[in-house]
Amino acid sequence: MCKSKICNIAFPPILCVTGAFLNVGVHLLATGENMLPLYLDTIFTISVTLLVGPVWGCLTGALTNIIGHTNNFWGWEGYLFALCNIATALVTWMFMRFFPQELSIVRAQTENVKSRQLDKVMNLIFVLTLLSFALCLVISILGGLISVFIEILRNTAVSEPVLNPASPPVMFYNEIPLVLREILSRIPINIIDRLISAFAGFGVAKLVSAACNFVSSAPTKTRQNAK
Repeated sequence: MCKSKICNIAFPPILCVTGAFLNVGVHLLATGENMLPLYLDTIFTISVTLLVGPVWGCLTGALTNIIGHTNNFWGWEGYLFALCNIATALVTWMFMRFFPQELSIVRAQTENVKSRQLDKVMNLIFVLTLLSFALCLVISILGGLISVFIEILRNTAVSEPVLNPASPPVMFYNEIPLVLREILSRIPINIIDRLISAFAGFGVAKLVSAACNFVSSAPTKTRQNAK
């Protein structure tokens, strides 16, 4: 969670709304002309959670889904996937509790030793990678369960195989239980998506934190120079 300097400057509701719109914007850019098979709609949810805590992170995730799905509406069921965005904030917050030092966005005063700095970087990479895998697992399971629920409601397949139904891969695919099929089909995309989102989200949070600290320290330096 952010320190007082950040909270005093970056008003949480503004961060929340801005983060949600940026999530939708990045998602549209990624899936537009580039047609990347990624979502990339949780980067700023992670950033907001790191900056101002899980409540605003959850609100950012929920608002992202509301804005994005309303823009590309295909049925009320799509709003259920807001649970995945909310889960992103909660998992991130859980990792903040377990790894407060590694995921701290406030620069700590430590010895300027190269080996120590290298250890910090390696620990950060490890924790962010672990966070990515955790997000991938949670979102894949939750997204798969939501898809099965929608499929039951609509009595139609949410995700259909694109190959010949008689081909061996698809025959094997169809023999897998529906819930497991929906979950497993999401993992390859989700792992890449969450790796990008976790590292990018942390980077954005660090940049916002540094900017806020710079702005907050500017008046103090000005008064000191005036004296």
